[in-house]
Amino acid sequence: MKLLPILLLLALPAMVQAQFTFTTNSNNTITIISYTGFGGAVTIPDTTNDLPITSIGDYAFQYCTNLTSVMIGTNITSIGSGAFAGCTSLPTVTIPDSVTSIGSGAFAGCTSLPTVTIPDSVTSLEAWTFEDCTSLTNITIPDSVTNIGKSVFLGCKTLTSLTIPDSVSSIGAGVCLLCPSLASVIIGNSVTSIGDSAFYDCSSLTNVIIGNSVTNIGNSVFEWCFSLKAIYFQCNTPAFGVNEFAFDSNLTVYYLPGTTGWENFSHSPSLSVMLWNPQAQTGDGSFGVQNNQFGFSIKGTKNIPIVIEACTNMGSTWIPLQTCIVTNGSIYFSDPRWTNYPTRFYRFRSP
Repeated sequence: MKLLPILLLLALPAMVQAQFTFTTNSNNTITIISYTGFGGAVTIPDTTNDLPITSIGDYAFQYCTNLTSVMIGTNITSIGSGAFAGCTSLPTVTIPDSVTSIGSGAFAGCTSLPTVTIPDSVTSLEAWTFEDCTSLTNITIPDSVTNIGKSVFLGCKTLTSLTIPDSVSSIGAGVCLLCPSLASVIIGNSVTSIGDSAFYDCSSLTNVIIGNSVTNIGNSVFEWCFSLKAIYFQCNTPAFGVNEFAFDSNLTVYYLPGTTGWENFSHSPSLSVMLWNPQAQTGDGSFGVQNNQFGFSIKGTKNIPIVIEACTNMGSTWIPLQTCIVTNGSIYFSDPRWTNYPTRFYRFRSP
């Protein structure tokens, strides 16, 4: 009677190994081609039969609805297409730094996955990678990624913000199609094109910052974005597709000094175009300490919005101090806490 638990414990390693079906590649590496276990927490080992496990094959864990966590071995370099698609109970997955490739639809339909950390080794997000991950609220795209394919975040209903790093050169069609909770988007300075319907029907999207290299914006990119109030362009006027701003009421397009083509830009009566050009006035009487507070005047286009931030040194975190409107083209800012810091830097950004 007392020997039974010991026998089961000794049998466990063999059972774990039996959960996977492997194939041996010509270079003496292993690919997992299917999973036959009962779910729960699964660890993919670094090796089997003294050979490194370097890849998870296409659809290897597809529709394993009882899978609750996955620890991927540190020899894995590629995750195949649809590898974890439809794993509806998977709330966490650890992707090691060894992974350089994540296939199309790899995590599509993982409806319990709230956050994903993509390692710096990954260079591309293929089409539909996180499609219909309806619990995904947060994702960080590393600077190693150069391409974001079509529909990567399609139907991610709880995704609230997205930052496209400067390393990315193109954004695929429908990348955030039907993401109703997406409120803000920052598009990096190397992106040259934004695919058709990229942010179609993102009904909570309020503002977008578009980097300085965009030359082409596809059809219906911001169509049906009812809450969209501001787009900040850092580039010259790009080539626009049709219906890019359709049904977006009271939208304002802001452009920077030195960019061209915006002065006469207008696509609809409800669309406003404004130069975003706040400048601190350091040469007038407003600059300096007054009434024990350090302050200065800010001038720019009438009624442009700005956020004033400060930090203690140029390498530290910038802290928002005030969000305001440059009413009538001028506003005075003062910092009552300036004496709390030996050094204080200030800057402006868009909201």
